[in-house]
Amino acid sequence: MEGANAVGVAGVPASALNRIDLSSPDIRHSVALLKQACLDSGFFYVINHGIGQDLMEEVFVQSRRFFGLPLSEKMKLLRNKNYRGYTPLFDEVLDAGNQIRGDYKEGFYLGVEVPEDDPDAQRPHFGPNLWPSEDILPRWRQTMEKFHSQALNVAKALARIIALALDLEADYFDRPEILGKPIPVLRLLHYEGLISDPSKGIYGAGAHSDFGFITLLATDDVPGLQICKNKDAKPQTWEYVQPLKGAFIVNLGDMLERWSNCIFRSTLHRVIGNGQERYSIALFLEPNHDCLVECLPTCMSEENPPKFPPILCHTYLAQRYGDTHADLDVYRREGA
Repeated sequence: MEGANAVGVAGVPASALNRIDLSSPDIRHSVALLKQACLDSGFFYVINHGIGQDLMEEVFVQSRRFFGLPLSEKMKLLRNKNYRGYTPLFDEVLDAGNQIRGDYKEGFYLGVEVPEDDPDAQRPHFGPNLWPSEDILPRWRQTMEKFHSQALNVAKALARIIALALDLEADYFDRPEILGKPIPVLRLLHYEGLISDPSKGIYGAGAHSDFGFITLLATDDVPGLQICKNKDAKPQTWEYVQPLKGAFIVNLGDMLERWSNCIFRSTLHRVIGNGQERYSIALFLEPNHDCLVECLPTCMSEENPPKFPPILCHTYLAQRYGDTHADLDVYRREGA
């Protein structure tokens, strides 16, 4: 197993995750490593992905600059109904049964830039982005658009390896009705220097599995991400995922679990603060709005019929986002 082993933090062990090398010419080896990871934990590292280290570092510099602005400036870019813009502390509640307020994190959503007069602009997760003023944050937009575009390419390359791991043709997910007009959501995240206390319901991010297809996560060097490989275990056992410089941490979402008829599992994860500020940047890749997510042909048989009914991507995402984010009327009532 080509895992990355590390010592845990505060008595919590570190998970050993496979490393998928996108520069490797041995695609069969990459498929085998990815398949093993998807069956084991649903998490793995991606290295040599083609995004230069300079850009990886610059996007974090620019993220810190945004979150360092006064709250009044950030609230001018409060997220809209299309999930573009700033999300304040506690905007998201990922584990309502165990959290007292919500996630101790702030974020910023970006997506594909769609002009306001384009019919697609009315769809959730599409439309014009909300951008900070160039006077306040010069080069910010250019950096984010460049990183967003390149991270999407990495996600699409991974989708081809996932297809092969599910015994599909490599370009299965590239089909126009699946990833022809995908929803690639970039989210900048900032966790304040809070010490989490699960016994009191205080988390950087509550325990959850991601909603969609696949997630790519770039992190700084501060640990905090934990995974639970068996969400049904009592009590649950958590392991740290250690930061790996220049790499993406990749995990599978609930949509892929549904697509694959639970052959590949989405994995419960959370963020536990240790008193240090932490920054991360996630790219969530979802298929087209109108993509019908139904059991893949290689993932069902007479003995293993489909476990879920077909569902449209936009119906599924609307339900999941609505369940976890604050109603925007809350901020209007507060005069934000």
